[in-house]
Amino acid sequence: MKQKASAIWNGSLKEGHGTTSTGSGALVAKPYSFRTRFEGEPGTNPEELIGAAHASCFSMALSMILGMAGMTAEKIETEATITLEQKDGGFAVTASHLDVKATIPGADDAAFQDAAAKAKAGCPISKLLNATITMDAKLV
Repeated sequence: MKQKASAIWNGSLKEGHGTTSTGSGALVAKPYSFRTRFEGEPGTNPEELIGAAHASCFSMALSMILGMAGMTAEKIETEATITLEQKDGGFAVTASHLDVKATIPGADDAAFQDAAAKAKAGCPISKLLNATITMDAKLV
């Protein structure tokens, strides 16, 4: 399976701007720029998109692994915090931290923690990232 996304950039790094779109149409010409990435201006940025991808991928992987263990979550909430740092004369995504809250009736916390650890290690976006991935997982 292949998924497509595209980006258009106009101008210099600091004064320029761009748009990003996904093949599915979920994002259509969503603006991004130096200001949205580093100065808090409204719009998206690559790290936010990576965070969304990691959180959603992890949640699906956790749902699958829970199912294999005989558990079904009513709700899985995952927030990914992506860290971008200066490194080796440039910038690098150095970490992704997952905050997970799951509501699973009758679930054992040890079994949940095991499933969450497997999902963190096994989701395709975790495998893609060359970064430290940490997690706090809570059964609620």
